[in-house]
Amino acid sequence: MRLHNQVALITGAGRGIGRAIAEHYAREGARVAVADLTLESAADTVAAIEQAGGTALALAMDVTDEQAVDQGVATIVEHWGRLDVALANAGIQHIDPVHKLAYADWSKVMNVHLDGAFLVTRAALRQMYTQGGGTMLYMGSVHSVEASPLKAPYVAAKHGMLGLCRAVAKEGAEHGVRSNIICPGFVRTPLVDKQIPEQAKELGISEEEVISKVMLKNTVDGKFTTLEDVSELAVHLAAFPSAALTGQSIVVSHGWHMQ
Repeated sequence: MRLHNQVALITGAGRGIGRAIAEHYAREGARVAVADLTLESAADTVAAIEQAGGTALALAMDVTDEQAVDQGVATIVEHWGRLDVALANAGIQHIDPVHKLAYADWSKVMNVHLDGAFLVTRAALRQMYTQGGGTMLYMGSVHSVEASPLKAPYVAAKHGMLGLCRAVAKEGAEHGVRSNIICPGFVRTPLVDKQIPEQAKELGISEEEVISKVMLKNTVDGKFTTLEDVSELAVHLAAFPSAALTGQSIVVSHGWHMQ
């Protein structure tokens, strides 16, 4: 097993990509702290992991709450004695053109993605530096490296997470910490499913056209990225044995973006 006895924290792991990675990490031998906005959502993922024979801990964590993040990491360390992998995955979306975008909506998206990533990173690094190493991961997006209409706060936040990842790679090296960001294309999660009718309304096209002419237009095969695609990459990055792979944005998007 590639993550045998590793202790991992994944935020936003009550559903979607975060849950898929949490379950995959557990299958690879990690002890997984499942953090989500509500304890009920986190507990659902933990129940699935434990039913499959894995080890997990449910945490209620609002990643925009400094105290909640710090306390969550402290609970993990108290429970398992260390923290080897932290994945800042929690995220939301908002669809609007910039000239119609409310500042409150801009701020909410930025707070969850970028401020949340900072708070999780800071808390995780304090423990990783103390113990002599670890792996910091971020859930970016193709929107970490290119833009799309109607998603300015999301695009800006995901670009910011790429910058944070690179800064952590530079600063963390002397402490044995690697840092990388996963950049998926569109994955059929509740977050993406919610966008389809919103974009159809804003663009004046059908939902089918949103999928074929917007979301999957630039892929090589017209396919969505899968949860399994992303979770496999997340395992690989967590298990990678050296700092040869750090500060990198790894795009998994069926060729939507090539770098």
